Amino acid sequence: MNNYSIFIVEDDPWYGEILAYHLGLNPDYKITRFETGKECLSKMHLKPDLITIDFSLPDMQGDELFKKIRESNPQIPVIIISAQEEINVAVSLLKMGVNDYLIKDEATKDLLWNSIARIRETQSLKKEVAQLREELGEKYSFQNTLIGQSDSLKKVFTMMSKAIKTSINVSINGETGTGKEVVAKAIHFNSDRKKKNFVAVNMTAIPRELVESELFGHEKGAFTGAINRKEGKFEEANGGTIFLDEIAEMDLSLQSKLLRVLQEREVIRVGGNEKLTLDVRLIVATHKNLADEVKKGNFREDLYFRIMGLPIELPPLRERGEDILILSKYFIEKFAKENKMGAIHLTPEAKDKLLKHPFPGNVRELKTIIDLAVVMCENNQITADDITLTSLKKDDMLMGSQKTLREYTIDIVKFYLKKNNDDVIAAAKVLDIGKSTIYKMKQAGDLN
Repeated sequence: MNNYSIFIVEDDPWYGEILAYHLGLNPDYKITRFETGKECLSKMHLKPDLITIDFSLPDMQGDELFKKIRESNPQIPVIIISAQEEINVAVSLLKMGVNDYLIKDEATKDLLWNSIARIRETQSLKKEVAQLREELGEKYSFQNTLIGQSDSLKKVFTMMSKAIKTSINVSINGETGTGKEVVAKAIHFNSDRKKKNFVAVNMTAIPRELVESELFGHEKGAFTGAINRKEGKFEEANGGTIFLDEIAEMDLSLQSKLLRVLQEREVIRVGGNEKLTLDVRLIVATHKNLADEVKKGNFREDLYFRIMGLPIELPPLRERGEDILILSKYFIEKFAKENKMGAIHLTPEAKDKLLKHPFPGNVRELKTIIDLAVVMCENNQITADDITLTSLKKDDMLMGSQKTLREYTIDIVKFYLKKNNDDVIAAAKVLDIGKSTIYKMKQAGDLN
């Protein structure tokens, strides 16, 4: 069956017949010949896969026909075949978007054959990439991204649906394990930028001295070890989305450079002078309260307002109620399917045990617990004994939040002030600290 349609536009019947015969040796090709540009244009509704054009046609030049073809369908590959070896013409046509420029001689038939093979391979790769992006879009649909039906999760869906309609910056806040990167990917792959790159950068995973080079790139010789030019993450994400996870960990010196990049919409590689224009959607995430970080002097206020955009607050799992069981069922079915196991169910006691757990590690912790429970269970029933939980002691939960000593101190003082109706003296007495300590914290804005 002929499934790759090629139009040959050649005013010399003899030469056109030679090309048609040669390409027709491939049974996959369906060849249609034309002797004028107008004839070719009249059949564009047949949607050919590729067109070869003789540059000098009786009714129009090859460049004119190429432009008309592009107006009809900008995706169709075009190869120009000319009797004249004119470099300037060839360069001009290639700049216009012609896929190849061949000279009529004894080697033309073989060169044309090879050129079409290369074009088909490129088309195949593009289709594969497009298909993969479609699959990613389905994978990161809202329903497949965040599993649950709680009111707090519905609020997140509402904010995500607003985020995909424009290219507004998005800031995601939530505890570790709540799915910040998954939400960022869902926004990207459901937006009009989904055909471009999604580039994720974890600010805590890059050595501080390499962050600038990683984000903005560097030129060869910019510093010791820079043996080649390196494209930065912002360049890589051009046209798409860059996701900066744990943005609060960025040094103040780099914050100013990031602010300039966002304001100017251009980047200069380290050690370079060339300004590279950017069209990048920014999504940031952190488990910290950025407003508090601004008050503490750890984060620039101007950058804070630049990146805040649309804020999305991800609720911790312990505040999502029955979503714990919905997620558990999802993880059980997923693990069982991947391991070719039958249907597995939670007993009422197992469900009760899960609902009472605070999940300091959030969704990530739940998945780990469920995977192990499926392995340990007998008779396709997960019992309470099959569920191995992390300690419920308060000190373990405290460590799970990953805060600094100063942040823990502030949280503790806030807790006892609230418990004592904002009575500083009573809170100071319980904590065995001087009341002046609490007053100083209030004055510094730590307890707001």
